[in-house]
Amino acid sequence: MSEKRAEYSISAQILSEYLGSLFLVMAAISPIILFNRVLNSGIGLAVLADALGVGTILFALIETFGPVSGAHFNPAVTLATVICGTMSLKRAALYIVAQIAGGLTGTIFSHLMFYHEMPRFVAISEVTRLGGSYLSEIICTFVLILTILLLVQRRSNKISIVVGLLVGGQLIATSSTMFANPQVTLARMLTYSAAGVKPTDGLVFIVMQVIGTVLAVLVFRTVFRTRFLINP
Repeated sequence: MSEKRAEYSISAQILSEYLGSLFLVMAAISPIILFNRVLNSGIGLAVLADALGVGTILFALIETFGPVSGAHFNPAVTLATVICGTMSLKRAALYIVAQIAGGLTGTIFSHLMFYHEMPRFVAISEVTRLGGSYLSEIICTFVLILTILLLVQRRSNKISIVVGLLVGGQLIATSSTMFANPQVTLARMLTYSAAGVKPTDGLVFIVMQVIGTVLAVLVFRTVFRTRFLINP
């Protein structure tokens, strides 16, 4: 996402996507475990804490890794760059593999931090998310991708803070709690926390996220695009 990305090796870019995805998933899962299971707070307070954690940590991650890899951390963002013609399929595939691997590692690390409370490394989530949550994922992903494309187009230097605020805000303003990210969705299929999603619902979420991504790119290219200035 960063517009100031210097030339780094592909290994540095892949590692950045792996680490960023890892810490992003930890930010999404760990606050729910901490507040809901350890501190015994209500789920409402846990979700508020999650929004704060995800928003601020995402800001820091984009600032840190943006100049290296573009700070995608999200296959939907990578897919958008492919559709826009600014990233090759080969590099995109490497990014997505790194993102998924990082997200799955983030789930395991979150569980390890609280292993003394719940001795499990992974667990198939049983959290059901139906109905309006499916539409929510189209909307969330659409807004996220369109925002990123527009900010990149105008070479904004506020991408990190805008995206952090958007994701944190949408987390508490949408019925699905703002997944908008296929690798995060896969990672959250494997957590016992309330941040999880049942695999059958998670797969539908991923389809909705792809739809939201394609719609965002279509709107950007037909309505807002003048010239895509950079290679995210």
